[in-house]
Amino acid sequence: QVQLVESGGQLVQAGGSLRLSCAASGRTFSGDAMGWFRQAPGKEREFVAASRRNGGNPNYSTYYADSVRGRFTISRDNANNMVYLQTMSLNPADTAVYYCVAGSPPIWMVTSSTGYDYWGQGTQVTVSS
Repeated sequence: QVQLVESGGQLVQAGGSLRLSCAASGRTFSGDAMGWFRQAPGKEREFVAASRRNGGNPNYSTYYADSVRGRFTISRDNANNMVYLQTMSLNPADTAVYYCVAGSPPIWMVTSSTGYDYWGQGTQVTVSS
């Protein structure tokens, strides 16, 4: 049974940093795209970041929402089936539940929630001003 479990969310002051972790289990995810979405109260779920192999390239390409590019970094540890989201310079607009995702989206759907088959339960990040 595939399972994604996030951790690391907490209350942090504006300007602070957090590292979110996602532990994947049930099978190997090295061939999958993995990423993060978030949902703030009263708002739709939105793409944050993703890591995906493109074609025969053994390296992973990374993708970021404009709102987090330069502040967030996605990384993965395939040996341990882990994916991370390092965040910095957090602001109250980053307050949301952050979800870990995995799947096989075509490249044009990397930023779409419908491109991912597996979702974690989410971890709450709250940024105070």
